[in-house]
Amino acid sequence: MKKLAIAVLAFACASCLSYKELPVEYDYSYSGDFRRYRTFDIMKPSIASDSTMDNEVIEKFVLSRMKFLGYKKSTTRPHLIISYKVFTDSLRLKGYIQPEMEKWLKTPNEYTYDAHKYNLKTGTLLIQFYDRRQSKSVWQGYSTMLYGGIDYNSKRQLRNAVISILDKYRVWADGFIEQQGKNLEIVNP
Repeated sequence: MKKLAIAVLAFACASCLSYKELPVEYDYSYSGDFRRYRTFDIMKPSIASDSTMDNEVIEKFVLSRMKFLGYKKSTTRPHLIISYKVFTDSLRLKGYIQPEMEKWLKTPNEYTYDAHKYNLKTGTLLIQFYDRRQSKSVWQGYSTMLYGGIDYNSKRQLRNAVISILDKYRVWADGFIEQQGKNLEIVNP
């Protein structure tokens, strides 16, 4: 009976710490060169007083996700520059209704942009990827209190918001999959 009580307590604690995916929206640029990106860096705010653009928790999970996808962090001429901002007030955002990014990448036909205006309530987290060579945004994802009260002062809820947003960016770094295959060949000759 004591073992059962410990198991139930362990399960309850684990479920409290678990990740809960939040609904998010994202859109991307059809001119993004997604198959050729290998490196990234995180944009730092030029105004030191803007704490919504300087957050260790957000940066930690952005770094973790990008490394998981095979991207290398580079401060010298990165392919992607990633920025983020927490908007504490309401926000009007222009987004687009598009096919899932994976579908578009498989058959990059000419699609049109179907603009959609979002009136987001307080507490929106926006993460954007900029193509440094093209000097424009190529991907953006956002989560807001519109989808359920996100407390951006809570590390756990902030972590869930960042992971939920970045889970929508599912593009491996250029050459990463091939390199992993070569590494497996070396380990298992």
